[in-house]
Amino acid sequence: MYAVLVGVFVVQGVAVIRMPETVSRKPGARAALRPELAVPSGLRGPVLAAAPILFAVWALAGFYGSLGPALARHLSGSTSTVVAGLGLFLLAVTGSLSALVLNRTPPHRVMLLGIATLAASALATLAAIGSGSTLGFFASTLVAGLGFGAGFQGGIRTVVHRAAPHERAGVLSVLYIVCYLGMGVPSVAAGVLVVHGGGLVDTARGYTVFVLVLSAAALAGLLVTARSGSRPARREIAGERSLTQR
Repeated sequence: MYAVLVGVFVVQGVAVIRMPETVSRKPGARAALRPELAVPSGLRGPVLAAAPILFAVWALAGFYGSLGPALARHLSGSTSTVVAGLGLFLLAVTGSLSALVLNRTPPHRVMLLGIATLAASALATLAAIGSGSTLGFFASTLVAGLGFGAGFQGGIRTVVHRAAPHERAGVLSVLYIVCYLGMGVPSVAAGVLVVHGGGLVDTARGYTVFVLVLSAAALAGLLVTARSGSRPARREIAGERSLTQR
């Protein structure tokens, strides 16, 4: 398995080397390794719209990476490693396929789809935990994978296509920090609560409700930023009409 991964990494490395560079290189190895974090003023609105959904989908990934295996074993009563890892596998496969299928869909619609399916998967997971249904848990995982792929792709595309080539490195760094925080912080908190709180099932319920709340926050952020972004456009149209009338 590790040999296969090494082969994949080699292929990816060759592909990256052969990719055309879109910006001028910085002189010096130390300058090239220095992290760059930047959000230009013109991209603050799109970043604020994308941040909640990116945090939410990676919090979902953290759920399946941290509590998912134990929860699958608890619901199924199986000690199989395959059953334990099936949830994360389904999430990754469905997320990858959704990213391919939705590649040509406008980012705004992809984000809305991601938010809707993320909320639906959270409700379905709560129902599966409440009924103790293993099949329901894995079915909700398929929906969650669609939400993960759509939400992550929509959030990234909402910002990146508006950034100039020399701005993308700094903006992507900010977005990925949001993603890593979304995956890491809730997962660590959930681990603490499993041991020192209400146990696995109650923590899984609380985590799922947290993802549901994040979905609502992502929808609110998207609507607010879309509304504020449309106001300048309306003003420009009104100004053009007044000039035409004159």
